[in-house]
Amino acid sequence: MQPNVVVIGAGIVGCALADELTERGWTSVTVLEQGPLFAAGGSSSHAPGLVFQTNPSKTMTAFAAYTVRKYDQLTLDDRWCFRKVGGLEVATTPQRWTDLHRKHGWATSWGVAARLLDAAECLKLWPMLNPDLVLGGLHVPEDGLASALRAGEAQANRAIARGARFLAHHQVLDILTTGDRVSGVRTDQGDFPADIVVCAAGFWGPKIGALVGLTVPLLPLAHQYVRTSTLPELGTIDPALEAVRPILRHQDRDLYFREHTDHLGIGSYAHRPMPVSLDELPGAEDSAMPSMLAFTKEDFDPAWADATDLLPALGQSTVDEGFNGIFSFTPDGFPLIGEHREVKGFWTAEAVWVTHSAGVARALAQWLVDGRSELDLHECDLHRFEEVQLSPEFVQARGAQNFVEVYDVLHPLQPMAYPRPMRTSPFYPRQQELGAYFLEAAAWERPHWYEANAHLAEGIELPERDDWTARYWSPIAAAEARHTRERVALYDMTPLKRLEVSGPGALDLLQRLTTNQLDKKPGAVTYTLLLDHTGGVRSDLTVARLGPDHFQVGANGNLDLDWLLRQNTDPATHIRDITGGTCCIGLWGPLARDLLQPLVPENLAHKAFGYFRAKRIHVGLIPVTAMRLSYVGELGWELYTSAELGLRLWDELWQAGQQHGVIAAGRSAFNSLRLEKGYRAWGTDMTDEHNPYESGLGFAVRMDKGEFLGRDALAKLDPDNPARRLSCLTLDDRSTNVLGKEPVFHQGKPVGYVTSAAYGYTVDRPIAYAWLPAEAATPGTAVQIEYFGRKLNATVAAEPLFDPEMARIRR
Repeated sequence: MQPNVVVIGAGIVGCALADELTERGWTSVTVLEQGPLFAAGGSSSHAPGLVFQTNPSKTMTAFAAYTVRKYDQLTLDDRWCFRKVGGLEVATTPQRWTDLHRKHGWATSWGVAARLLDAAECLKLWPMLNPDLVLGGLHVPEDGLASALRAGEAQANRAIARGARFLAHHQVLDILTTGDRVSGVRTDQGDFPADIVVCAAGFWGPKIGALVGLTVPLLPLAHQYVRTSTLPELGTIDPALEAVRPILRHQDRDLYFREHTDHLGIGSYAHRPMPVSLDELPGAEDSAMPSMLAFTKEDFDPAWADATDLLPALGQSTVDEGFNGIFSFTPDGFPLIGEHREVKGFWTAEAVWVTHSAGVARALAQWLVDGRSELDLHECDLHRFEEVQLSPEFVQARGAQNFVEVYDVLHPLQPMAYPRPMRTSPFYPRQQELGAYFLEAAAWERPHWYEANAHLAEGIELPERDDWTARYWSPIAAAEARHTRERVALYDMTPLKRLEVSGPGALDLLQRLTTNQLDKKPGAVTYTLLLDHTGGVRSDLTVARLGPDHFQVGANGNLDLDWLLRQNTDPATHIRDITGGTCCIGLWGPLARDLLQPLVPENLAHKAFGYFRAKRIHVGLIPVTAMRLSYVGELGWELYTSAELGLRLWDELWQAGQQHGVIAAGRSAFNSLRLEKGYRAWGTDMTDEHNPYESGLGFAVRMDKGEFLGRDALAKLDPDNPARRLSCLTLDDRSTNVLGKEPVFHQGKPVGYVTSAAYGYTVDRPIAYAWLPAEAATPGTAVQIEYFGRKLNATVAAEPLFDPEMARIRR
C-alpha cells in the first residue's frame, strides 16, 4: 500500500517532487501552500530562472543537467518552460580566463558540452559587449532560461492528473507525530494524515524544521535584481520567446544578465550580504509576495556602473524596476536533502535553486521510493554537518560568506577565514609553536605543513609549479614526506571521526552492515566497507575490536554516525561519537618502533604486535589505545588517548624522538604518501555510485562471512571484470601537476575524470587517480588529462606505486 505524502511548499521544488513521486506510482500526494498557487510568494515566484549547469560538483551538475532535460520538454498553455538559449560566461581578467579553462574541464568531466570562445566569438553572441574588456568566454549551448512559475505549474498539473492535490492558503501550524514517526500535518484549515512529510518550504524551512526539533541550517539572504528601461540595442524579440541571446555572466563583477524582450534583467551579488529574519517578514496572508523586499538603490549603484562598463549601451538606459529578492544559502553552498533521524518520515528538500530543482526532486523521489538515489548525495545530505556547524552564528557567518564568494575564483583547498578556529586538537599549541600552516575541514584546524621543517626542504629539487598547484602548498611538504619515509614523524589524526559501538549486539550490528569479517578475537583491526542495498560504497571504516562487545570505529564523518544510528534497532547496543573527547597521533616512519619502544613496557616487535592489531598500552604515564595501522605506507601506530592527556602524549613522543630526528608532518605530505600507496579517500575517490570491485576494494569483501547489507547485489557482479576502474595514473612530465576533477582522454575522447592528485615525492612523479572504462584502465595505457586547457600526457600504472610487497609496513 502506498504511503500518504504531504509536501510543504508549492514552489518549484514541491511541484517537481509531486511530479516525480506520482510518476513513480506514489499518487497519494498532497502539497500544502501557505500562499496562492503558483506564484506563492517564495523564491520561485521571483527567480530570474538562469540555469548554468557547470559546477565543480559532479552531483550538482547532474541535478542541473536533468533539470534542463526535463523542463525543455514541458510547456504550459503552449508557452515554454525552458528556453535553451545557451549560457555565456565572460572573462575580463586573466585570472577569470584561466578559471574558465578549469570550468571547461569540469564540464567535460561531467558530460556537459561546452566550448571556450575568444573575444570575437563572444561578441558575435552578445554584440553589446565591450570589446575592450572581454578576453574570452565559456559557452554552454544547453544552458538557458527556466520559467520557474510555468515549470512549477506544468509539473503540478501532471501530478494532479495522476491523483495529487495542491491546496493553497494552508498555513502549517504543527507536524503531528505518533511515537517516533510523523503522522500528519496540522494547518489552519485542518489536519492532514501523513506517513511522509517533505519540507520544501524554501527559506521558510527553518521554521518548519523547528516544529520537529530539527535545525535546518540555511540563511535567507536578499539578492538584488533589476529590469532596465527599454533597450533598443536588444532589437525586436518575439514576446513569446522573451529571450534569444545566451544568458550572460560577468563574474568578475558578480553580475548576471538575461533578456526580457526589449528590457534587460540584471542580477547582482556585488552588494553587502543582507540576511533576512523570518520573524520580520510578512506572512502570505499579509503580502502577495513576501519574498520580494524593497529595492535599495544605493546597494546597486556600483553594480550599475560595472554593468555599464561591460555593456556600454546601458549608459542610455535606466533601472526601470528593482527588488531585493530572498533566497537561501547554506554553510557550504549545497542543498539540504534527507530524513530527520529522530522523527522518522520527516524529510527535507531545502536550499534548492531553480537550477537544480528537478534534479533534486528526482533524487529525493528515488530515495523515497527505491531506497536510494542513483546520484551520490553525500555533499547534500542533511546530516553532513557537525554539531558545532549548526549554531545560528556559524550558519549566518558561513552562509553570508558563501553569498560573497558565489562568483569568486576559489581554489579547492581555500578555507573560509571566519569563524576560525573552532575545533582544535590538544596538540594545537605545539603545532602553532612549530609554525603550522592550517587549513580547515569539518571545522577542525588541520596542519598542512610546518615552517619549522623549512630547513629540511633545502636542497630538495622539485619541479616548478603553476600558479594553481602552488597555492596552499609548500616545498616543506616534500621534506616532510621524505622524512617520514626515511626517519619518523608525528601526524595529527585527531580530526578523523571516531565512534564507539558497544553492547551485546555490537558485533551483530557491525557484521550486518559491513563487508569484511569482524568476528575475530579482541585486538583485531579490520578494514571494511559500508554498502547500500545496491552494493554502492557508502563509506569505508577501520574497525578495532577492543573487547568482546566493544568496538572503536574509524569513520569518515557525520554521515557514518547517522547511518549506524538509523540501522541500530537494539536499545542495548550503544553508538557514541567519541571524537571530541579523544585525540590521535599517527607515529609513522622506519624509526617509529625505535622511538616508541623505550616508552612502553609492552613488546612492540612485529611478531608480538602485528599489523592491523590493537592493544591498550601505556606511553609513560599515559594510557593509550595503540593500533598498528598506517595510511602512509610506513611502519607505525595510531596512538589514541583522551583529550586531556593529548598534549602530554605529544610531549612524551616529541622528547623521546629528538634522538631519532622526529618531526611533525602535515596533511600535504600525508596525501602524497597515501597516493603512493594507493589508499583511497571515500567521498573523493569513490562514493555510493561505485561498487567495491571497480573501486579496487574487493579485498575488503568476504562473501563467505554470511549476510550483510549489499551482499545480494554484489553476488550479481563479476569481481574480476568491472566495466570501469579507479585507476592510478602517473604524468609523463614530472613538472606537471593536476588538482582533481579534470577530464581524462583516451584515444582523443573524454572517458573519465580525476579524483585525487598529488606529487609523489618518493616515486618522483605526479600521481592522479581517475575513473576510467575498463578498456582504458590497463597498466601501460596512454591517456591525457586536460588541465586548464592543456593536454598532459599520462600513463596508467600498476598500483601501488610504492612498496607493493608491504615490506615496510610489516617489518
